[in-house]
Formats: sequence, structure tokens, C-alpha cells
Amino acid sequence: MGFKTDRKRAAGLGSAKSGTMHHWHMMVSAVALTGLVPLFIFTFGSILGHPYEEVVAYYQRPVPATIAVLTLLVGFYHFRSGVQTLIEDYVHGFTRKALIISMICLSYGAAALGVIAVLRIAL
Repeated sequence: MGFKTDRKRAAGLGSAKSGTMHHWHMMVSAVALTGLVPLFIFTFGSILGHPYEEVVAYYQRPVPATIAVLTLLVGFYHFRSGVQTLIEDYVHGFTRKALIISMICLSYGAAALGVIAVLRIAL
């Protein structure tokens, strides 16, 4: 026999016991992207249309390369979290598990390829 009320047992847990943390991570990554995307557009836009050699020389500098890598990492993390929430809300059964695993592999793979591409140019 427990002396806790239903409200006290449920306080802070949410339906899946992790919704608040997931929401917090989405908000932090969204705020980070709010700053990173304009920086990326500014750095990428200033070199857009130049010859290949100038683009490589530009991305060999640490600031543009760092902005590009951070934008890729935070962007794909935000994408993964958002699509995972979408799948969890609207897909059920084995298909849900298969789609979540596929989406996580796709987002981490694309982020890794992007980071490797920028690092190959930068180094």
C-alpha cells in the first residue's frame, strides 16, 4: 500500500519518462542552429562561385571549416531527433523499430561523410 497520490507518482515523468530531456535537447540544438546557419550561409555564400582552388584555400582556414563542421553535426543531430519523434508518434510495431534504426544510421552516416569531406579539404 503506497501513500503517494497518482499525481505525485507521475510528477516529472511524462508518458515516456524522457520527454522533457528530449524537448530540452531539441530546443538547445535549435538555438545552436539559429546561430550556426546564418554563419554558415555567410561563410559559404562569400566563396560561392569562385574557382575550386580558391574554395579549397578558403576552407583550409580554421574558422570556415569549424563553422561548416559544427553546422553539419548540430544539423544532423537535430534532424535525427526530430525524425525520431515523428516516427515514434505515427508509426507502430516492427516498422517503427526498423525506421528508427535506419534513420539513425542515415543521419550519422551523412554527418560523418560531411565532416570527412570538410576535413579532407581543411587538412
